[in-house]
Amino acid sequence: MKAYLEDTAATERFGAKLWAALPSKCLIFLHGDLGAGKTTLVRGVLRAAGYTGAVKSPTYTLVEEYTIDGRKLFHFDLYRVADPEELEWIGIRDYFEQDCICFIEWPDRGKGFLPEPDMTINLAADGAGRSINISGLLAVKNIL
Repeated sequence: MKAYLEDTAATERFGAKLWAALPSKCLIFLHGDLGAGKTTLVRGVLRAAGYTGAVKSPTYTLVEEYTIDGRKLFHFDLYRVADPEELEWIGIRDYFEQDCICFIEWPDRGKGFLPEPDMTINLAADGAGRSINISGLLAVKNIL
């Protein structure tokens, strides 16, 4: 499924729709260049879930954990991962065993240590907005 998101607000609105449609346990890969809107999309998901704090990219911390009304969400950013084996050291498989939603930015950096995603979202800058392409779990639902 492909669409155009005209601005940051549209990307966050898409995140809100995504939150409403996601099961309590799923793995979502986020692809896109720096500044493509990956963290903006996750912020939209979190705002829809009721989270009011700051939402930042976990580029330096590798993972940010959120618990909202008993639901867990983990936001990973693997941009700074030099070797996929580093994911084993942080116990990444333990995260996936939980009843949680995991968003992973730069999943190619974890090749060999990450399971297959339930959904893949590709974001790309496109003029003032961004284009989005979704495959997997919700590609058959019209959430855009």
